[in-house]
Formats: sequence, C-alpha cells, structure tokens
Amino acid sequence: MNTATQSAARAPRPFGEHLRQWRQRRRLSQLDLAHEAEISTRHLSFVETGRSLPSREMVLRLAERLDVPLRERNALLIAAGYAPMYRERPLDDPALAAARQAVDLILKCHEPYPALAVDRHWNLVAANRMLPHLLAGADPALLQGRLNVLRLSLHPQGLAPQIVNLAQWRQHLFERLRQQIHATGDATLSALLEELQGYPVPAGADELHMEGEHLGVVMPLRFRTSFGVLSFISTTTIFGTPVDVTLQELALETFFPADPFTGEVLRKLAQSA
Repeated sequence: MNTATQSAARAPRPFGEHLRQWRQRRRLSQLDLAHEAEISTRHLSFVETGRSLPSREMVLRLAERLDVPLRERNALLIAAGYAPMYRERPLDDPALAAARQAVDLILKCHEPYPALAVDRHWNLVAANRMLPHLLAGADPALLQGRLNVLRLSLHPQGLAPQIVNLAQWRQHLFERLRQQIHATGDATLSALLEELQGYPVPAGADELHMEGEHLGVVMPLRFRTSFGVLSFISTTTIFGTPVDVTLQELALETFFPADPFTGEVLRKLAQSA
C-alpha cells in the first residue's frame, strides 16, 4: 500500500457518509428520515453529500431519530466538526457511584441465583458469588485475563460441553448478537459473531429443530453439572435513561431457575458457600 492509499485509509469519513450509513442501517429512505427530523428531503440530501454542513442541533436531532447509540452519536458529532457530548467514565468513577451501587445491589439481591454484568462486547464487568459454580468445568486458561462471556460459553473447552441444549442456545446467542450488531454497527461484535460461529459443536450436542412450535415460553439454558441438569431462564436489565456511554452499554444478565430442582440445588450451594 503506497503512502497516498494509507493516508486515505486513515482519513476520517465525512459526516454525510456516517449519516447515510445509519439511515440505511435503519432501513429509512431520505424522505422517511427527513419527515422524522422535520427537514426537507433536499436539505437532507445536501447534508449526506457534503454540500451542506449540519448544525450541532441538527446532528443530535438526526441521531435521535435514527436511535443512534451514545458512543456513535459522539462519532457523528466529531465527524461534523463538533466536540463529543457524552462522557465515557469507568464504572468505578466517583460520578458513577450511585449506578455502581445499583449494579452491586441487583447482583447481590439476586442470590442464590447467578447474575452478572457485561459491557458492550460481552466482557465480564461484575458478578455475584453464584457465578463461579457454573464456571467450574471450563478450562482455567479461558478464565485468565478479560473474560468474554460469550466466548467462554460457546468455546469447546469452555462451557459448551456442559450445555445440554447447545445447538438451540447457540442460535439464541447468535440472534442476540445480530440484533446488537444491527443496533450499533459495532465491528468488534461482528468479528466476535464470526469467531463464535466457527466454533465446532461438541459431539453429542442436540440437533436444532427449526420447525414446529417451542414447548415453553422462553428459551431455557439447560446446564449439566455434578448435581444434575440445571435449567435456567434469563432476563436482561439495562439503565433506562443513561447519558454516559459506559452506562448505556452495560447490561445485567440475571438467571432464574426454570424448575424446582434447579432452585433447590442453587439454594443449597448458596448455603454451603
């Protein structure tokens, strides 16, 4: 690659290209977005082609109508020549003390059931004391350094051999990742999905039946342990009105017993701990 090509590759993309990409990702025509933002289609076209420069207010209005995440709203502002608006603080920053306390309280109060918090790339941020009981069968090498929850779950040397309904659970996680990628356009998540899809399914994993109806009302996680097969259903909790990038990207995954046997085993584990 010559110097000119390298410089072009490093050059930031114009605001119009960013905007057009988000509009197309949301499957909106210029007419649709112009109507939503209460501007003329002609003006929107000029903004996308770079013939007009948007005001800071217009950048934020378009980002809101397109439901652009806070991190990417900052990128849009920078591309338009404005300073970013949303801070990205570490979770232990004093300004986020109340939020961190809320996270810790939810994790603690969810015991004796497992719960964890993850960042936008599914890296583990925090967990309650029940989670290690589910990680006991994983290769210790996978537990070193920054722990990616999806990678650990589906890796053949991770938790995958212990997941009874692995084929179904894989597809469930893949669909969640696809939805997240569609919402954020995150290249790291796209690479993670490609990596996970390349993992082999351990011998003996169940077959995925796509036809017919599901017998339950939610997708369970059926997990093989020394105590027997534990069955979980899960919920995801996010902050409702974040104005900080870190908080918007934080998710709490909480697991509940899907049957009385699982609840009994978890309560006994909590008591013994």
